[in-house]
Amino acid sequence: VTLGLEDSEGAAGALTPEPLRFRYGQRVELDARVRRPHNFGNPGSFDYEGYLARQQIYWSASVARGSVPKVLEGRCGSRLQAAIFSLREAALRRVESLYAGDEYAIGMMEALLIGETSRIEKIWTENFRRTGTVHALVISGAHVAVLAGVLLFFLRLCAMGELQAIAWTAAAAWLYAGVSGFTPPVARAAGAFTLYLATRFFFRRARVLNLAAAFGIAYLLWKPDELLDASFQLSFFSVVAIAALAAPLIESTFGPLAAATRDIRDLARDPHLPPRAAQFRVEIRLAAETLHYWAPVSTPAAARAFAFALRAAFFALELILVSAVVQIGLALPMAWYFHRVSFTGLSANLIVVPLLEVAIPAGFAAIFTGWHWMGAISLALLHGAARVADFHARLEPFWRVTNPPLWLAAGFAISLLAFAVAVRHKIARWPAAVATVALFVVLLWQPWPAQLAAKQLELTAIDVGQGDSLLVVFPEGRTMLIDGGGMLTYGRMRRPGIDIGEDVVSPYLWSRGIRHIDIVAATHAHADHTGGLNAILRNFRPQELWVGPNALPGLIDEARGLGIAVKDVRAGPPFSFAGAEMEVLSPPRDFAAKTPGNNDSLALRVRFGERSFLLAGDMERKMELELLGRSIQADVLKVGHHGSKTSTTQPFLDAVSPTIGVISAGFENSFGHPNPDVVARLAERKSAILRTDRDGLITVRTDGKKLWWDNNLQHQAAAADTFLRTFPRSAASLQ
Repeated sequence: VTLGLEDSEGAAGALTPEPLRFRYGQRVELDARVRRPHNFGNPGSFDYEGYLARQQIYWSASVARGSVPKVLEGRCGSRLQAAIFSLREAALRRVESLYAGDEYAIGMMEALLIGETSRIEKIWTENFRRTGTVHALVISGAHVAVLAGVLLFFLRLCAMGELQAIAWTAAAAWLYAGVSGFTPPVARAAGAFTLYLATRFFFRRARVLNLAAAFGIAYLLWKPDELLDASFQLSFFSVVAIAALAAPLIESTFGPLAAATRDIRDLARDPHLPPRAAQFRVEIRLAAETLHYWAPVSTPAAARAFAFALRAAFFALELILVSAVVQIGLALPMAWYFHRVSFTGLSANLIVVPLLEVAIPAGFAAIFTGWHWMGAISLALLHGAARVADFHARLEPFWRVTNPPLWLAAGFAISLLAFAVAVRHKIARWPAAVATVALFVVLLWQPWPAQLAAKQLELTAIDVGQGDSLLVVFPEGRTMLIDGGGMLTYGRMRRPGIDIGEDVVSPYLWSRGIRHIDIVAATHAHADHTGGLNAILRNFRPQELWVGPNALPGLIDEARGLGIAVKDVRAGPPFSFAGAEMEVLSPPRDFAAKTPGNNDSLALRVRFGERSFLLAGDMERKMELELLGRSIQADVLKVGHHGSKTSTTQPFLDAVSPTIGVISAGFENSFGHPNPDVVARLAERKSAILRTDRDGLITVRTDGKKLWWDNNLQHQAAAADTFLRTFPRSAASLQ
């Protein structure tokens, strides 16, 4: 266990250069602030609370800076788990000694072999994700399969009986599951291997589809909540796709020919093979004899060379077919959960998977023996896989997929089932294949329009925690995103593990079918506003990026690299835009500041008909006072600086006179936002107060006359109420 120290503001020194390390079973006393996990309150958001609950994690704690945890006397926990974790700690120490001084090697090899991801930087694995090869990098069932296969081979080589060897291998798989942290994918793989052992014990043929069905039923009875887990669905559907589609296709096409290349000189095998395969063997021998007459090579040697080359070609063809089937079979969950469908994964997997499948046993050999040369081989294979992923990432089109409509998801799933049945029973295979591919193309193409209300002005405050991200939809359908949220780092040694732009803002936009943003605006250079904008620029390719003073050079470079026009925006007269009127209120044209600050913020006023919205960014008292001589009345005020006491002064609030105040702040944030005085001032004006920390995503719309709003938690409550009224018995059992 590693522990970073966090101060009372959730910031400085959040990860020390040498984090504290604890051992399993130690009793620790610490002074910490305890928080409940909290989901981002947006449609399409990842269920973080449910994810942690499935791991029996219900609270998180932040240790105050300067408060050093104390290890108490005595121990707790079980002896078995203590022994397993001591093995894990020894393995991690060995990896650190093998690759001393190389942070990349230590972090990646610990993740690849042991499942320890605390040292990994997200950028190291980004190209693996883009090319659909990250499954080979992270601890998964494939790791168990590779290690089990190597161990089983050596045990059989030592003349151990089949059942006994499988039993020892299953025990080793469970030990590896414990050492790697007992993650669900590894535990599932160990369970599947144990199920395979049971089928062999009863002398039953282990059919993959039957094993998958039995395993699915077991999980339904044992851990039904994990059926909704993305990793379970990806693992399960990939196995089903291989068993139901790839294997029958191989068996009915080139599979018999590939089998016919074995023992090519053994003439006694020919009568026992299907006619097509037996004829293929004869043709290989004839080709070998022909080569013998044209070149100084013996007929047996030529036949073996031809057979070896054909086996290699069939193996490559099998990998291509399996990779293609898995890509199509996982297209729906990949689009739904990750909004990706890899195009280059078809060829990238052909190289990355074999490289890492060799790197894994080589890495474990280095851990067990301490041989640095073996560790160097494993690391070289990892570097090779990374270079392959980098090369394919440059070829991969940056194509992101929005949430598919229900009719398409259902139709695509049905077409896959029909295709599997057609392949297995050899009926109507081509029509089923054409229907599946056609729906797959529609899933990628997505010709339907985004969910945008016509002839309305919309302001949506996306729940990004302690930060800002506002979506503005104009009456003529054009879109503008103001800020992209981000994590406050305060000089942390490591980057945060979540990218708010990629993991929070983008999924919400995709849930509405939005694939393009017209304008992105960065109000000012603070991380809680602009930290997520690089991902937004890559995902939605706006026409323009608006910035103010002290804009982040990295953000500008990202925009220019993507061909996006960068526009320096300052206060000016109102102008028409997409059926509305927009005005930049701040900063003034002559404004200059040596360092980035809240008063750099772009402040915008958008008017449609009789209604107007004022979006204040993090503008503070100084800039608010400079606006008092102008017409700044607005029906909706995006409250400045998350409701901090530095903003929303009484004179400014009197001038704006808002009907609705929207506050974007983090749930139980360490800053105490919004400040009680600001809330009181809004309440005194009888303004409706909407807060992302309590209400989740907030949407305010107007048709130019009427004004209405709703929030995500209202929709969740309505859905829960409908469920309670529709299924009272199920609801009672859940309670």
